[in-house]
Amino acid sequence: MENTKGRILIVEDEKSMREVLGILLEEEGYEITPASNGLEGIEYLRNDIFDLVVTDIKMPKADGFEVLRQVKELSPSTIVIMITAFGTTESTIEAMKLGAYDYIHKPFKIDEIRLVIQKAFERKNLGEELSLLREKVKSSCGLENIVGKSPKMQELFTLIQKVAPSTSTVLITGESGCGKELVAAALHNLSPRKHKNFVTINCATFPEGLLESELFGHVKGSFTGAVYNKEGLFEVADRGTIFLDEIGEMPLSLQTKLLRVLENGTFRRVGGLSDITVDVRVISATNKDMSEAVKSASFREDLFYRLNVVPIHVPPLRERPDDIPLLLDHFLHKFSADTKRFSPEALRILMRYSWKGNVRELENIVERTVLLTDKEIILPEDLPDEICKADDAGKHLPEIGDEGIDFERIMEQIEKDYLIRALEKANGVKTEAARLLNLSFRSYRHKLYKYGIK
Repeated sequence: MENTKGRILIVEDEKSMREVLGILLEEEGYEITPASNGLEGIEYLRNDIFDLVVTDIKMPKADGFEVLRQVKELSPSTIVIMITAFGTTESTIEAMKLGAYDYIHKPFKIDEIRLVIQKAFERKNLGEELSLLREKVKSSCGLENIVGKSPKMQELFTLIQKVAPSTSTVLITGESGCGKELVAAALHNLSPRKHKNFVTINCATFPEGLLESELFGHVKGSFTGAVYNKEGLFEVADRGTIFLDEIGEMPLSLQTKLLRVLENGTFRRVGGLSDITVDVRVISATNKDMSEAVKSASFREDLFYRLNVVPIHVPPLRERPDDIPLLLDHFLHKFSADTKRFSPEALRILMRYSWKGNVRELENIVERTVLLTDKEIILPEDLPDEICKADDAGKHLPEIGDEGIDFERIMEQIEKDYLIRALEKANGVKTEAARLLNLSFRSYRHKLYKYGIK
């Protein structure tokens, strides 16, 4: 069957239930294969590939847990939803540990299972998108650590690929933790200089005298403790790239020396008498407003213009919440926790959080949660207190930055979120969901259609 939404195997020994599920899901656009018992279902799994399996637990010959085990062995990417009339907390936990996506108790509402299956396919599609993204960035040799599919990130990827082959200086701006160093590394790795050194230094972490020595080196005896000649990082980066992070913190006295390197490629070591010539591409970054720094005379205007030949701005995480599910899967994979996943409600809380620490803060939260949580399904109560406490109507609204916000998109996202939350609270009953939002049924149904929520 062509143009289906997906292939589903229904393993159910009760004929009427099997037929009802089959009719319901075929009407939704899925291709259905029915199996009357566990052994028959396992035989189908050995000979065919399915996107999703819906299986009863209590069945003769082979129960739902055996079907689940076979799915994970034969087709690990296939999603499994368990159904039973004899559910217990223990069986629920066992099913989730074995890798089931969800667990539904009989009797259930038609809209309930329809919604669960819809979300399961959304989860599967997200995983496939992440896998494709990983493969894509591996093939592009440099973007592998920058994750995102939002329009703003796609624009960033395009700009990086355009700018990387050049020798132009680049100034990367953005808040702390948004990934400026990753962008700098991508620019180097996608450039003809990728086989030479990529040297990084944070200008804010060194006192003035030591920073000069780190950047330009020194000669023996030039100051107390200079017991040997030392190469500076500009020499180490010759024919490669140097990344000057927190460039706005560089002292004025060193800015003159850096300007000289940019203008003619020469400098002198501390205490040295001869010029050293290098061929280095300079990429710098800051979370400051450099225009204000120039106005206040804390940063040289001529140096600013030499550094800012190509400006690249990295958007904060709160301006691209659609990237959060991808980032969560990316970090779970990084911390070897592929079997874990965030529950829908936990995911919603994370997507509503303001993330003042940006991607770095999100990564730290995932690492901490993975370390402290033994459960495969990460629930809201497993998230840090500061995340849950901030989850209220006012604190999760995006801040208005200098570039402004996409007001209509944000309002649409809030409206869509409440439509889904009401539907879930009402167990998929649309009339009840409409009542919870104080909307007429007709108005509520129109909004569901508008956003493609089924």
